[in-house]
Amino acid sequence: MTTQPQQVATDQQPQPESQRLAEAFRIFNQASEELSTAYTSLQGQVEALTAELAAANGALRQQYQEKAALTERLSVLLSALPAGVVVLDVQGQVVQANPAAEETLGAALAGQKWAEVENAHLVASDTPGEFINDSGNAGKRYAVTVTALDSAGGRIVLLHDITEAHRLKAQAERHQRLAAMGEMAAQLAHQLRTPLAAALLYTANLENPELPETMRISIAQKAVARLKHLERLIQDMLLFARGEVLGREDIPVAELLQELRQTIEPLARASQVTFHVEPPAGSMLLQGNRKAIAGALTNLLENALQAASHATDPAKEIGGEVALAVRRAGDSLAFSIRDNGRGMTASVAARLFEPFFTTRAEGTGLGLAIARGVARAHGGNIEANSSLGRGTEFIVTLPLARTAADQDVPADLTESNYA
Repeated sequence: MTTQPQQVATDQQPQPESQRLAEAFRIFNQASEELSTAYTSLQGQVEALTAELAAANGALRQQYQEKAALTERLSVLLSALPAGVVVLDVQGQVVQANPAAEETLGAALAGQKWAEVENAHLVASDTPGEFINDSGNAGKRYAVTVTALDSAGGRIVLLHDITEAHRLKAQAERHQRLAAMGEMAAQLAHQLRTPLAAALLYTANLENPELPETMRISIAQKAVARLKHLERLIQDMLLFARGEVLGREDIPVAELLQELRQTIEPLARASQVTFHVEPPAGSMLLQGNRKAIAGALTNLLENALQAASHATDPAKEIGGEVALAVRRAGDSLAFSIRDNGRGMTASVAARLFEPFFTTRAEGTGLGLAIARGVARAHGGNIEANSSLGRGTEFIVTLPLARTAADQDVPADLTESNYA
């Protein structure tokens, strides 16, 4: 019975010290090998990362050098530009200005409010988008444009000296008008001679003492009508020759339409023509010579009434129609004058704006030429669309006054007074 306990005790005896040390050395060697392997791998990764970092540093250095070279070139270009360049921040303060801008507007622009600089040095001219310098470079004319910087949130103002170009343009326009007047001299002589000869003939009959009173009054009225036609022809000729629009004011579009309505509606009723007016949405302002603009639009509307009157046929229940529609097109206002008359051929439409070209027996041939001159003097234009059997449409575009053009623009983009 004592043999089994002795055997169990023998099996539970601890291992010899040498075996434990051997096992520990084995584990230590294994861990050392693993550490050595990990160190080698880590060393390889460090070398790879070092190479990648060196490559990245080289690329960054190259990009920096390229950007530095680009910045230098842009700086040299900015300094050499003959046009003035002013950089504004989001608040409208001047951040940077090139030498041309400082020469135009004075030195030490940085830090100033652009609105104050503009008000101190630039005065709006008769042409939208063009300003006259009334300080250092007094009398010089500049075209001013503003471009938003979407990324930085600021703006860039460009000032381009157009003094000489404006002088040459005015001179060329004057020479063109003089050349046109020279070409039309023969036509003008005929235009003046016809009503003058008729007036002389009528007035000569008034010398007859036996002429009845009723006949005398009728002849006198015909003579006055011929003289008025002659006066209108001379006035139109002077307007065309002068080719300028004097005086500018803010013109409410609603008041202008009301004035046109009051002038045209009686004429439309007399001609049995229906007259429609489609005003624009909201209140808007034009800037220019009110009398000249109203006269040009009235001339176009009277032409449309005459064309539409030929379309009136009570027997067929067909009536003439003239429509005046006004709509906004960006920073401009478009006046559309449409009639349902017979229309025109392409050859006639191509000559509409030529001086002394007319399809009306009583026309002077200068009305449309003057109307286009008025529109262009205000920075706009006139276009005509017509075809036989489909009527005619004249579209007059005129720039809005700055206050009206800015109504739909964010406030931070409207600090300048550009038109």
